[in-house]
Amino acid sequence: APWCGHCKNLAPEWARAATELKGKVKLGVVDATVHTQLAQRYGVQGFPTIKFFPAGKKDGQADDYDGGRSSNDIVAWALDKSQADVPAPDVLEITTQTVLDDSCAEKQLCIISFLPNILDCQSECRNEHLTMLKSFAESYKRNRWGWLWVEAFRQPKLEETVGIGGFGYPAQVAINARKGKYVVLKGAFSQTGISGFLKELSAGRLTSPLVPLTGVAEGKLPTIVDSEPWDGQDGKLDFVEDIDLSDVNLDDEEDDGKTKKVEL
Repeated sequence: APWCGHCKNLAPEWARAATELKGKVKLGVVDATVHTQLAQRYGVQGFPTIKFFPAGKKDGQADDYDGGRSSNDIVAWALDKSQADVPAPDVLEITTQTVLDDSCAEKQLCIISFLPNILDCQSECRNEHLTMLKSFAESYKRNRWGWLWVEAFRQPKLEETVGIGGFGYPAQVAINARKGKYVVLKGAFSQTGISGFLKELSAGRLTSPLVPLTGVAEGKLPTIVDSEPWDGQDGKLDFVEDIDLSDVNLDDEEDDGKTKKVEL
């Protein structure tokens, strides 16, 4: 309402919140003294009233805001509400350059997990790791990070670029592609270890500093070799078929009066 003093005080905070939320949450203003039917429809009785409308068709349902009047309060609440019904990002296997680029290039961070070879961690073990990673992707979905995984030794250039390789699997790194830097999970690859790592990343308070990616040009990501995705099955050793030696003469042979060995 034009005569509402609290509305006038809120206006600059609302404008700042709208700027910060641009592209994420739409903020608008309605003069309830003009649009009286709309105000009645949504039960507006006092001013200012802030309501959140989920994406999609409006059916008369809206959530009332009862938080502080600062732009920070409004932004935090709006982001929480907007992300509540958003599905968690997929935890994708790195099988092509496109998968890595799409998940990292335009994200604030991408979280990459290096899981053991399937022979060292069969399907049940691997799925336990992936289930844990998916739960973290759900918990941190409002951060809009990329979430990736790859089998150990499958992408040697990537491992070299982030200082991982040869041992110590499973492992995890966070890459800031825009800055061309990364940081490695120093703790255990576990619920507790990863939780602490992600909390530090989310708060921007790392105990270990970000370091430059190794061996790649500024603004570039490591080269990925195209590979087949995991089929969800246990790994199997490739056995070499027995060689039939029945037709091979293992005795010494005579050659011009000299004895020579038959080499197999």
